[in-house]
Amino acid sequence: MSKVEIVGPRQLLGETLSLVRKEGDLHIEPSAVGFIDDIHKKDIHSLLPDEKALFEKIFLEELEGKLKALFSCLSVDGMRESFLTPRPIIDTVSRTLDKHLEMCQLLCKKREEIRHDLFELSGYRNFLATVSTLLDKIQLTPDLDYIGITLKDEKSVAALKDNLNCLADKSCEIFTVPSEDGSLVGLIAATKDISIDIRSMLSEKQMPEFTFPESIKSMTFVHKVEYLQDEIKNNEAALAAVDAKLTEFTHRWGPMYKAALDWVHEQLSIIQASAFSFETTMCFFIYGWMPSGKVTGLSASLQQQFAGSVLLEEIDIRREDLERVPVVLKNPQYFKPFENFTRLLPLPSYTSFDPTPFIGLFFPLFFGLILGDGGYGFMLLIISVLLARVSRKNQLFQDALRVLRVCSLYAIIFGFLYGEIFGDLGHKVLGLKPLFMDRQENILPMLYFAFAIGLAHITLGLALGFVSALRKNTKKKALVKFLNIVLILAIVTLIITFFGVFPELLARPLVITILILTPLLLFSGGLLAPLELIKNIGNIISYARIMAIGLTSVLLANVANQLAGLTGDIVLGFVVGGIIHLLGIIIGVFSSSIHSLRLHYVEFFDKFTLDAGYIFNYVDDRVDNDDTRRNLVYLQVAYGLPLFE
Repeated sequence: MSKVEIVGPRQLLGETLSLVRKEGDLHIEPSAVGFIDDIHKKDIHSLLPDEKALFEKIFLEELEGKLKALFSCLSVDGMRESFLTPRPIIDTVSRTLDKHLEMCQLLCKKREEIRHDLFELSGYRNFLATVSTLLDKIQLTPDLDYIGITLKDEKSVAALKDNLNCLADKSCEIFTVPSEDGSLVGLIAATKDISIDIRSMLSEKQMPEFTFPESIKSMTFVHKVEYLQDEIKNNEAALAAVDAKLTEFTHRWGPMYKAALDWVHEQLSIIQASAFSFETTMCFFIYGWMPSGKVTGLSASLQQQFAGSVLLEEIDIRREDLERVPVVLKNPQYFKPFENFTRLLPLPSYTSFDPTPFIGLFFPLFFGLILGDGGYGFMLLIISVLLARVSRKNQLFQDALRVLRVCSLYAIIFGFLYGEIFGDLGHKVLGLKPLFMDRQENILPMLYFAFAIGLAHITLGLALGFVSALRKNTKKKALVKFLNIVLILAIVTLIITFFGVFPELLARPLVITILILTPLLLFSGGLLAPLELIKNIGNIISYARIMAIGLTSVLLANVANQLAGLTGDIVLGFVVGGIIHLLGIIIGVFSSSIHSLRLHYVEFFDKFTLDAGYIFNYVDDRVDNDDTRRNLVYLQVAYGLPLFE
C-alpha cells in the first residue's frame, strides 16, 4: 500500500475526482494528519461548501430520488443504451421528470390494484374453468337451482349420493368432473323448493357449498359464474394494457433517464469525495492510499488528462501511519471464497496478517477431520458440482459451493484414512480398512491427535502474533507472545514425560524453565498475562471437539446401517438407512463448519489479529468486476461540495 498526494489547480478538482473515480484505485484519507506538516497547516485547510454548492447538492439529491422512484415502476431488463449526454439536457430532464413520474406512478398504482383483484379471483379460477364444462353439458332450466361443490375423491361423491334423498325421485341430479388439481368439481341441479334442504345437509356433512363473493350473492349460480369469468378476462386485458403502456414508456424514455441517473450518481460520488479534499487560495490537495502497483497507472492517467497540471506524488509511510493504512484483501484464486469468512469479523490491521490463507488451509482440514467419511464427502462433492449451475450470478452462493467442494475432498481423503464410507458400510461391503486409525476403536489416540493439532494451530497463531508485534515495534507484546510459546511447549513436554514418552530426566529442567519464565511473563505482560497463558492452554484443550464431534458422526452413520439391517427388507432398509444417512450428512456439514469456524474465530484469530484495521474504500460506486465487488465500501459523508464547473 502506498501513501499518495494529488495536487493541482482548484478549478480542476472536479475533473480530477471524476478521473480518480473512474480509475477506482484511491482511498481518500479524510484527515490530513500525517500528510500536512505543522509549517503548512495554516495555509492548507479543508474544503468548505458555499451556498451555491449546497443548493446544487440538494438539487442532485432530489433529482436522484425522483429518478429512483421512476425506475421502481419500470423494468430495466434489456433497456437499450442512450447516446445522449446527460449534462447538457439535465434541465430538460428535470422539467419532464415530474410529469412522467406522476404518470408512471398512477399506472403502477393501477397495475397493483388489478393484480390484487386478480389475486383474489385466482381462488375461483380452477373452479370456474371446471364447472363451465359441466354447464355446457347440461340443459339449463330456469326452474332449477344449481349448487357448486368441491369434492376430494370418488368416495366423497358416493357419500354425497347416499345423503341426497332427492336422487330417488329425480327431483335433483348431481354431475361431477375432475379438475386440474386432482379434486372433483360437482354440480347439483335441484328444484328450488328442496335446494335449501340440500344446502343444510351439505353443511351438516361438512361438504360446504362453494362460496362466491358477497357482492354477487343475489345473482343466480349461472350468472355468478359468467360474471366472475368476465371479471377475470377484463382484469387480464386491463393489466396487459397497463404493462404495454409502461413498456412503451420504458422503451422511449427509459434510456435517457437511465443515463441521467448514472450521471447524477457520478456527480454525487464526486461531491462525497470532494468533502475529503483540502485547498489553499490557488490549489487543491487530495491525500490517500492506493495499492502500490496502481500508483504508476494513475499518475500516467493524470499526466495524460491534465498535461502536467495535476501531479501525483508518493509519500513515505512513517511508523505512526501504520495503524491508519487501509486494508484490502488480495489472495490467489483458491483462497478468494474463504475471504467471506474473514469479512464476518473486522479486518485485521495493516501490520497484522490476512487470516484468509490460514482459513483456506485449516478450515477444510478441520472439516475433513471431523466429518471424515468418504461416502458423505462424495455425496457433498456431487451436490456442490450440481448446484454450481444454479444461481450463477450469486457470487456468495458460488463461493460457498467452492468451499464445500474443497471440504468434501478433505472428507473423502480422511474417510479413507479412517476406513469409513457411510460409516462401517465400507468395511462390511468393500472390506475397507483404516489407513490411519479407526476413530470408533481408538478414542484416546484420536483425542491425543486432536490435542496435537490444537497445539500446532495455537502455536502458529502465537508465532504470527509475535511477528506482528515486531512489525509494530511493540517489544513487550512480542516478548509476551514468545514467552507464551515457550511456556506452552514446556508445559506440554512436561506432561508428556509423565506418560513415559520422553525421558524423566527432562522433567527437572522443564520445571525450572517454567518457574523462571512465569515471573518474567508476569513482569512483561502484567497481571493478566498468566491468565492469558491459561486461556491459551484451554484453547488447545478445546480442540478435543475434533475427536468428539467426529465420533458422534461415525456413530450416527453406524446406527443408520444397523437399523437398515434390522428391517429385513432391502427396499425398506435402503429407505430407512438413506434417511438417517441424509440426516447425518446435514448434521455433519453444519457441525463440522460451525466448530471449524469456532476454532478459528475464538481460539486462533485473537493470537495475532488484536487490532481492527481500516477497510480500503474505493472512490467509486460502481461494481465493475469481482475484485471490486469484494472490496467496495461506499463513502458515507454528511455533506460535500458539488463541482459542476
